Amino acid sequence: MSHTVNFLTAEGDIKEQRKNFHMMIKPIGPVCNLACAYCYYLEKENIYEDKKSTPSRFKMSEDILEIYVRDYIKSQPKENPKVVFAWQGGEPTLLGVEYFEKAIELQQKYTDGRDIENTLQTNGMFIDERWAEFLATHDFLVGISIDGPKDIHDNYRVNKGGKGTWDRVMKSVQILRKHNVRFNTLTVVSSLTAKHPLRVYNFLKQIGSQWMQFLPIQERRATNPKEKLKLVAHDYKGKTEVTEETVRPQQWKRFLTTIFDEWVRNDVGRIFVKEFDDTLESWCGLTAPSCVHSKYCGDGLAIEHNGDVYTCDHYVYPEYKLGNIKDESLLAIANSPVQEKFGTDKFDTLSQKCKACPFLKICYGECPKHRFGKTEMGEDQAYLCEGYFGYYKHVTPYMNTMRALIEMNRAPYEVMELIRIKDKKDKKAKGSKQSQL
Repeated sequence: MSHTVNFLTAEGDIKEQRKNFHMMIKPIGPVCNLACAYCYYLEKENIYEDKKSTPSRFKMSEDILEIYVRDYIKSQPKENPKVVFAWQGGEPTLLGVEYFEKAIELQQKYTDGRDIENTLQTNGMFIDERWAEFLATHDFLVGISIDGPKDIHDNYRVNKGGKGTWDRVMKSVQILRKHNVRFNTLTVVSSLTAKHPLRVYNFLKQIGSQWMQFLPIQERRATNPKEKLKLVAHDYKGKTEVTEETVRPQQWKRFLTTIFDEWVRNDVGRIFVKEFDDTLESWCGLTAPSCVHSKYCGDGLAIEHNGDVYTCDHYVYPEYKLGNIKDESLLAIANSPVQEKFGTDKFDTLSQKCKACPFLKICYGECPKHRFGKTEMGEDQAYLCEGYFGYYKHVTPYMNTMRALIEMNRAPYEVMELIRIKDKKDKKAKGSKQSQL
C-alpha cells in the first residue's frame, strides 16, 4: 500500500512496466488459522487435493524459497535500488519467526548490493514480543487485517471454532506500537461494514492507523455443488449468485464518499487512504500505483508454496497458472506471451460504455476479476461501476482543487483551509438569506 502520493511515476508502455513486476509470495499457501466467512483464498486448498490443511504440508521448502529469493532479486532491474518482498497467505506467521530469519539470510546472500524491503500481511493472531522484535529489527512493513470495531470485525473474522478474533488482533496492534513496528491497516468492506463508514474510519484512526486500505468484497459463488472452487473468476460460464457478504454498488459509493468528506476536511496529509491516494495520482495524469485502476495489469504475480506462479493473486485458478520456478526463471514467466496478453486484455476488453466514460483514465474498468456486471448493451463491466462513478463524481471539485495546488507547487493539504473558507461563506450566505425571509 502506498504511504504517500508519488508524483514521480510516469505511465510507460506495458513492456516497460513488466520489467518492474512484483510478486505476492504465499509461503504457506492458503493455510490459515481463521475461517473468515468472506475469504476467497481458503478454498484454494482444493487445487492441491493431495495435501492436508496443515502448515507442515503446505510450507514452502527451503529449496524453493532459495530459488525464489535468488531469482526474484535477479529479475529486478539494476536501476531499481530497492527490491520488495511481499509475504502473504493464508497466514504467513504460522511458519514462525525462524522461517523468516532464514528468508532474511537468503536475501542477504543474494542481495547484489540492492536494498531489500519486506512487507507482511497478517491477521494478527500470533504477534507477540518475539515477532515484534524481529519485525522491528528488520524494518518490516506490517499490514494488519482489521475490519473495524469489535461488533463489525467479529461478525466475519472468526477462528475455526467460530469465535471472534478482535480482542487478540487489538493486542497485536498494541505490541506492534510498543516496538515501533511500521504498520498499516487492511479493512475488508462487506455489506455489513459498508453501513458504518465513519465508525470504521474513526476507529482506525483511534488505534493509530495512519495508512489505510479499504478492500470491497466482490464475489460470485458457483451454484454447481461439484465445482472445486466456488468463488469464480469473471469468465466463469456456469450459473452463479452474488455472495451475501458482497458490498453493493450504492453501498460502496456511500462508504467511500462519507469517509472522503471527513478526510478531505480534516485529515489530508495526516491520514493516507489508498483509494484517495490512487484517485489523486490518476487525477494528476499519473499512473495509479494500484493495478486495480491502472490501464494495464499483469505486473503483480502470485507464487504459491510449491513454486507455482499465477497471473495474479485474484486469479489463482488452474487455467491461470503460468509455470513453476523450478522449471523456468521468474523473468521468463513474467514476460511470457500469456502474461503479456493477460495484462493488455485489461484495457482491450473494456466495454464501450467504459471507454466513453469521463472517468476512464481514473478507473480503467477496475479489476477484470470483478467485471461480472452488465452494461445496457450486455457487455461486461465492473460490478461496482455505479458505485465508483458516484464516488468520482462526488470528489471531482476536491480533486480539481488539489491538482491545482500541486501544479502551483503547493501542498494538497491546503485544500482543507480552502474548504473551511468556502463552508464559512456558504453558512454566512445561507444565514443572510434566511434573515431576509
